Amino acid sequence: MMRTTALASDAPPPPSPLVPDRNRVGQVDSPSMRSAGRDALSLALMDARNHTLRLFGQYQLALEGVDFVVPQLSVLNPPVWELGHIAWFQEWWIGRNLQRALGATSDPAHARLASIEPAADRWWDSTNVPHQQRWSLNLPTVSACRAYLLDTLEGTLELLEKAGDDDAALYFYRLCLFHEDMHAEALTYTAQTLGLALDKPLLQAFTPAAMTLREPVLVPATVWHLGSAAQGQGAGFAFDNEQGAHEVRVPEFEIDAQPVSWAQFVEFVDDGGYDRPELWQAGGRDWLQQIVRTEGRRGPRYVEQIGVASGAVMQTRFGTPRRMLGNQPAMHMSWWEADAWCRWAGRRLPAEVEWEVAAHTAARRGFYWGDVWEWTGSTFRAFPGFVPGPYAEYSAPWFGTHKVLRGGSLATRGRMKHPKYRNFYLPERDDIFCGFRSCAL
Repeated sequence: MMRTTALASDAPPPPSPLVPDRNRVGQVDSPSMRSAGRDALSLALMDARNHTLRLFGQYQLALEGVDFVVPQLSVLNPPVWELGHIAWFQEWWIGRNLQRALGATSDPAHARLASIEPAADRWWDSTNVPHQQRWSLNLPTVSACRAYLLDTLEGTLELLEKAGDDDAALYFYRLCLFHEDMHAEALTYTAQTLGLALDKPLLQAFTPAAMTLREPVLVPATVWHLGSAAQGQGAGFAFDNEQGAHEVRVPEFEIDAQPVSWAQFVEFVDDGGYDRPELWQAGGRDWLQQIVRTEGRRGPRYVEQIGVASGAVMQTRFGTPRRMLGNQPAMHMSWWEADAWCRWAGRRLPAEVEWEVAAHTAARRGFYWGDVWEWTGSTFRAFPGFVPGPYAEYSAPWFGTHKVLRGGSLATRGRMKHPKYRNFYLPERDDIFCGFRSCAL
């Protein structure tokens, strides 16, 4: 098979995807990739793979000597499992999928071709391999996983050359691109959880800049089309939980121009916010008691020091304590902490429709987003007429239990930062790169 890209295990490290050619970035790392054609998708798929391998290279430096053994935690996967799963997912939905040209209308239960790796389904099928079992699997070596990554990508690119130009024909290529981007971000927040050191360019890329603090924005009442058009309507790719576009009447509202800053959050801490039960919902009080008991902290995750008296916030970033600036976005907050801060401030979390309206209409008036995922006040639910996509386990199992986050973080690829994208996590998650903003009551 002719090699189409230098990603073999014995190849030199790929160039950093964080400082690529500006023209290339504009083409492959923008939200317009949802409607990208074959040529741009081919470049983006290679770009995503380079980014995955660049990140995994940090794990090799830190963990190769201990055979990549990491603690069994509910918020992460074993790094080598992540690597193989990315390749497996792409092969499952493209290389082995005889109905790939049908896009979202394909039958996910149809018989598939065999994998080029005989044990792939037993190792990396996330639907049928329970999370807790992923630490006990007899996984192949890193070099074997990298070879599997290369072979599946080459097969994908060859099939893409012959694919049609319509949304259905390109659906699974776009899905696999965004799936790999999600796992690249997961590798990043896992590195933060494990305290792994990153090289200087990556560390700089994943450090929020100071924000220009602006007054809240008043958004006029409107009727908004919440959600994305259904597949097959010429609108490009949309995740299943976005579909079911419907009109929502949105009253006038005031929303912060930027996420809550560290300086703002410090005031809450200094005013005893973590010790005032009236600011916390019942679930939040339970969560707070648990982290005090198990982690001994009364503050955001990874924060070693916080308070007006000290004049500083010290937060561990990829294994190294760093002083946070007062006008950087406060980060690693659970939904419970975000809600408690809003109650303390006499404000509230925005509904997801309010966040979406502001992102689309208030950018020229200072509405700034994209450095941290932002908790909303909305519970993750299906939009009217919801129909699960072929990857049925993506959304439906989590309706009603998770909270919606909007925006994106510094670890999120630019093509994932779409103002209609709905991220979703349990309210106690604070390991991801998340913050929040508020609305007036």
